[in-house]
Amino acid sequence: MSFAATAVSRLRQIPGSIWVLGLVSMLMDISSEMIHALLPLYLVTVLGASNLTVGFIEGIAEAAAMITKVFSGGLSDWLGRRKGLTAFGYGLAAFSKPIFPLATAVGWLVVARLIDRVGKGIRGAPRDALIADLAPAHLRGASFGLRQSLDTVGAFVGPLAAIGLMVLAADSFTAVFWIAVVPAFLAFALVIFGVEEPTRESTAPAPALHWSDAKRLSIAFWAVVAVASVLTLARFSEAFLVLRAQNVGLPIALVPIVMVVMNVVYAIAAYPAGALSDAVGRNTMLALGIVFLIIADLVLAFGTTITLMMLGTAFWGLHMGFTQGLLAALVADTATVELRGTAFGLFNFACGISLLVASVIAGALWDAYGPTATFAAGALFSTVALAGLAIVQRRLRQSSQSAT
Repeated sequence: MSFAATAVSRLRQIPGSIWVLGLVSMLMDISSEMIHALLPLYLVTVLGASNLTVGFIEGIAEAAAMITKVFSGGLSDWLGRRKGLTAFGYGLAAFSKPIFPLATAVGWLVVARLIDRVGKGIRGAPRDALIADLAPAHLRGASFGLRQSLDTVGAFVGPLAAIGLMVLAADSFTAVFWIAVVPAFLAFALVIFGVEEPTRESTAPAPALHWSDAKRLSIAFWAVVAVASVLTLARFSEAFLVLRAQNVGLPIALVPIVMVVMNVVYAIAAYPAGALSDAVGRNTMLALGIVFLIIADLVLAFGTTITLMMLGTAFWGLHMGFTQGLLAALVADTATVELRGTAFGLFNFACGISLLVASVIAGALWDAYGPTATFAAGALFSTVALAGLAIVQRRLRQSSQSAT
């Protein structure tokens, strides 16, 4: 059977609740990306914020999301249930959306962005752990790849909708922000009524939540965290892709197309990469994904035309497709069932800190030396991550051989 036929067969075997979680992610991403594709330009051109301010806002917001996952992931392990926290996180994000069109100053947008991302943080680790609970072991990569693909469909439909609405509304940011409220509340309703949580062998909570639980996680898990943290330093906020598009001369109304290109490629690549990783191994696919990011950073650093900027954006999308779902699958592979929420939480905490640092550095480099310095630094960190992955693979292989 060909790879394509096998991939289609595996799609049919993926549980229905995983499909629903993918659709929920898609709807919420449509809402979020309609806003986020325009927010950097709104901050800079309407409210007069600097690129460093954009980097700081993006970094602190994403860091808040990922840090929150530490607590929500551990709490879902302690409760033995994951759907409630997942639904609460989507609800919090939905109710944050009306703040964006109502905001009249940078401070209110910071508040809205933080609430939105805290909602993402609350839902992220329990949702990923729920997918790991639902997915059969031989379909784990495919299941995470499917959710990531559907999520990313929303991530390019959102900017496309933003472009069309900006044209129709004569560049009215506020009108687009109001329309973005609708899919967010649809996602909230769907997760409440459409997802069924699997029955656990024991739903009794653990005696208490302890930071010492982290010590029970494997060396292989911490190796995944280390590589992902360095890689996140290279993959700063996509807000800088939007700013790069404007920098090379793309008209403001068309700037969101950069997110469309990135996310179309991301959506197309994520499921095949996940399914293929079930067959050939996660690390091989992950290394290829890091190579794609190095290429993207170099093209974005030194390309000064719209065509080259779009090419770099496409490679950025390939990188996302070949790494994000795989990293989630690797966390699930290396964590025991009872500590999956904790593992996803700690993984995202580490990546959140790295993302905060990366986005602030990216903004500071841009303001001081221009976009070339920002993306060249990304290429350097990507190369370090690739070398780190090779070292981790070798040492884990040596440890495995020593144990046998």
